[in-house]
Amino acid sequence: MNAIDKTLSTDITLGHLLDVLAANPDAPLVFHYDGSPVKAGYHVTEVKVGQFSALDCGANPEAWSEIFVQLWDIEEGERTHMPAGKFSAIIRKVSDHVRLESSAKLTFEVSDGVRPMALYCAGSPRLKDGSFEVILDARPSSCKPRDRWLAEEKAKTSCCGPSSGANCCA
Repeated sequence: MNAIDKTLSTDITLGHLLDVLAANPDAPLVFHYDGSPVKAGYHVTEVKVGQFSALDCGANPEAWSEIFVQLWDIEEGERTHMPAGKFSAIIRKVSDHVRLESSAKLTFEVSDGVRPMALYCAGSPRLKDGSFEVILDARPSSCKPRDRWLAEEKAKTSCCGPSSGANCCA
């Protein structure tokens, strides 16, 4: 199968997230979604691994690994945001039972227990005011053949302005 490499996307990987968090394991880990931070009592309720094979709308086969981290966004007592090291320990515990590929695409499933769960992709974590901040953006659907075509068109015009099809950077 001539599969498209999903690792070329803008999604961060589990390995990247854990590598960054290792720099300061005591720092609170705060996810932001829909314009607000998760509540201090949030839980990691599930970590799932999936191996996917698919065919996009342009009949292009794809194959990829994906890790889903489910967050339950609740307030619970006097808890503070989870330290980065605790999040990493949860992932290590999961890896004792489930094979986690550090290069796998990372998706977050978030719900407050009332609204339906929604899918998010994570931006790279950054240390801000002593806490790790991870921005979660809603995962939109797209037409992958169109996205690839737009990327190719952008590459054709990016270095020299609009071109007539000739490779202007050669």
